[in-house]
Amino acid sequence: MNTQYETAILGGGCFWCTEAVFQRLQGVVSVRPGYAGGPGANPSYEQVCSGRSGHVEVIEVTFDPARISFAQLLRVFFATHDPTTPDRQGNDVGPQYQSAIFCQSDAQCETARDIMAELERQDVFGAPIVTKLYDAARFWPAEGYHHDYFNQNPSQGYCQFIIAPKVAKLRHSFAHLLTQP
Repeated sequence: MNTQYETAILGGGCFWCTEAVFQRLQGVVSVRPGYAGGPGANPSYEQVCSGRSGHVEVIEVTFDPARISFAQLLRVFFATHDPTTPDRQGNDVGPQYQSAIFCQSDAQCETARDIMAELERQDVFGAPIVTKLYDAARFWPAEGYHHDYFNQNPSQGYCQFIIAPKVAKLRHSFAHLLTQP
């Protein structure tokens, strides 16, 4: 069987949070934290955290579209971060934490526009969605210590108070998409 995987590049604030959420979805083959969108090559965490590199903290999601669609990934994405705050997710502030989708194809951009318009029509968030749609950009993997952060550090304060509630919301709202309910 020849499986054709696809890639999604999503920025929803801290990549530790988004990685933890997307790792739990059926049809997701891999999730890597990293950076996209800036002009410089191979940025460091410190450069990105300065807010001056032009890069966004993102995750690279490799998925099997026969098991989970890009639209389903986006529904999870929008439900597990705040797409109404420019350059901010909770206490994480700066352009590196913006809500962003780096479209890997015209079809991905069209799907993202459609879902965003639907969420706006339904007034799901009570405020305008400010998620930015970008063309595909080079993905730079984050340093090794960022990978699988939540699973490796479940007792760490940020993991308990910021990431765990997002994972709980995922389990409650998207149980049908989880690898293990």
